[in-house]
Amino acid sequence: MAGRGLVVIGLDPGSRVTGYGIVREVSGQTSLIETGTIRTPVKKDMATRLGVIFDRLQILIRTHGPVEAAIENVFVSKNPSSALKLGQARGAAMAACAINNIPVSEYEPTKVKKNLVGLGNAPKDQVAFMVAHCLGVKKPDWAEDASDALAIAICHLNERRMRRLTGC
Repeated sequence: MAGRGLVVIGLDPGSRVTGYGIVREVSGQTSLIETGTIRTPVKKDMATRLGVIFDRLQILIRTHGPVEAAIENVFVSKNPSSALKLGQARGAAMAACAINNIPVSEYEPTKVKKNLVGLGNAPKDQVAFMVAHCLGVKKPDWAEDASDALAIAICHLNERRMRRLTGC
């Protein structure tokens, strides 16, 4: 890990679109490795869609070798069906990490926003701006779900660094 830094995958799960962001931290400097989205075929059954999420994450994990993962926690939804689908997508993502022995940390959306922007209710565009700033990207062209996944990965690195400094 020392030579290549700490590689982390951030995940913003969804049954239709799952955002991912893979970053590397070396000596406190965070850099972008890859980011994007996994889009599932909406006309297919849920099992097929979950399989797509799982398989694509397996490929990303084998390709980039993250040693830690961070995922957005389920938010409270007014629609039970949507919450269930989101939970299933999270499960597929977490299973892909688990079978590769990658520990997964979970973060509330408000925690991620507060960590990056300083406000738990920060708008998505402010979070996206800070993500680009942290990664030194001048004109990001990634999708919103990818930006959210990168925010989760950066939040994880910040929280990890803070735990090491405070001994918690």
